[in-house]
Amino acid sequence: MKAHIPHKGAALPRKANPLPLRKTGGICGSGLELDAIFQRFPELEVTGIDLSAEMLARLAQKHGEKSLRLIQGDYFQQELGTGYDAVISFETLHHFTAARKRGLFARIRESLRPGGIYLECDYMAASPAIEDLVFAECRRRRERDGIPPEQFVHFDTPLTLEHELQTLRDGGFSTAELVGFLPQDQHTAMLRAVRQNPVDHKLGRTAE
Repeated sequence: MKAHIPHKGAALPRKANPLPLRKTGGICGSGLELDAIFQRFPELEVTGIDLSAEMLARLAQKHGEKSLRLIQGDYFQQELGTGYDAVISFETLHHFTAARKRGLFARIRESLRPGGIYLECDYMAASPAIEDLVFAECRRRRERDGIPPEQFVHFDTPLTLEHELQTLRDGGFSTAELVGFLPQDQHTAMLRAVRQNPVDHKLGRTAE
């Protein structure tokens, strides 16, 4: 998976609307993707959210000299803030339904300033049949073990690429696109969604 991480740094624009990229937020873990991103943007201000105190501690130890604001919390419930040039998630959203993601995507969009981008790297179901199969199996196991729907379980339920992109659009992003796949892997995708600048929208321009 490390092979895909440098592409995240490359996918970030040098400038955003039209100020230099300066502030980013992320669902971060230990921040592997930040290694490449800080090479391009050493002065970047980063807000990171993760449930794991251990992961956040590893990130702080690795990049303690950087401008970091680290929050231990649930990104579905945590206040995200506003004014970000970019928000990034890395292999964390393949456990959730389209309905839950749609609400999160709407909140991520609102946290971005106009022209800001959301980057998501995650793996996708290869077909609608596989998507249906994994969700059905997850439901079966919940029923078998008496686990309520609102309780998180670590069971992979990825959407198809088309469904994930549509969920981003349903969350309010006018532009949502595939950037590319992990080399030698047609299932792990990087997606980019843009909060359109109102001026671009009025003039009918698409974000770059």
